[in-house]
Amino acid sequence: MADDSDDKEVLAALDKEASEYLKDAEISRILNAFKLDAYMRRNRETLEWLHVNALLLLRRTKKNSYAILDLKPGVPESDIKAQFRRKSLLIHPDKTKNPQAPDAFDRLKKAQGVLMDEKLRERLDEAIADARMLLIRERKWTVDNPELTTDEFAVDWREKTKHVLIDNELRKRKQLKAQMAEEGREKRKVDEEIDARKRKRESEQAWEETRDQRISSWRDFKTKGEASKKKKKKQQPIG
Repeated sequence: MADDSDDKEVLAALDKEASEYLKDAEISRILNAFKLDAYMRRNRETLEWLHVNALLLLRRTKKNSYAILDLKPGVPESDIKAQFRRKSLLIHPDKTKNPQAPDAFDRLKKAQGVLMDEKLRERLDEAIADARMLLIRERKWTVDNPELTTDEFAVDWREKTKHVLIDNELRKRKQLKAQMAEEGREKRKVDEEIDARKRKRESEQAWEETRDQRISSWRDFKTKGEASKKKKKKQQPIG
C-alpha cells in the first residue's frame, strides 16, 4: 500500500510538472506571436523614412490575432470563443506562477476582442487573403495548385501576412500624417480668416468710436476757417 501511495504522489508530481511545462510553453508561444509594433520598433531605422517613430503612438497596436489564439482564418465565432476559453483556462494568472502569464493573458483577451469585432476581423482577413494572393501571383501558380496545401506554403503564407500587415499599417500611418498636415493647413487658414475678421471688426469699431471726435474736429476746422475769412474781409482797405 505504501508503494502504491508513493507511486501516486510521483505520478501526481509528474502530471503537475508536465502541466506547468505546457502552460509555460503556451505563454511563450503567445508572447512570441507576431506583433506589428514590436517588429517596427526593432526595424525603426529601416522604416525611418516614413517617420514611424513620430506616428507609433497614434494607432492601435496591430497583431495577428489568429496566431495568438492559434486559429486558422475563417473559423466561426463559436470556435473563437471555445479556443479562448481553452487557452485562458490554461494560462490564466490564477492557474500558473509564471510571471509572464498576465501579459500573455492580456494579449489573449485582446486577440479575442479583435476577432469578435466584425470590422477589425474583416480587416485582418483581407490582409491574410491578400498575402495568399500575392504569393500565388509571385510564383505564377493557379488557385488549385497542390502546393497551396503544404506546410511549407503555410509558413510562407504566415510570413507574407506579416509583410502585408506592415505595409497596410505604414500606408495608414502615412495617410494619417498627410491628413494631420492637411488639417493643420485648414486650421491655419480658418485661424487667419478669424483673425482677419477680428481685425476688421476692431477697425470698424474704432472708426465708429471716433466718429463724434471726427465730427467735432471738422466743425472746429470749419468754424475757424469761416472766422479767418471774415477777419480778412474786415481788414481790406477802402479804395
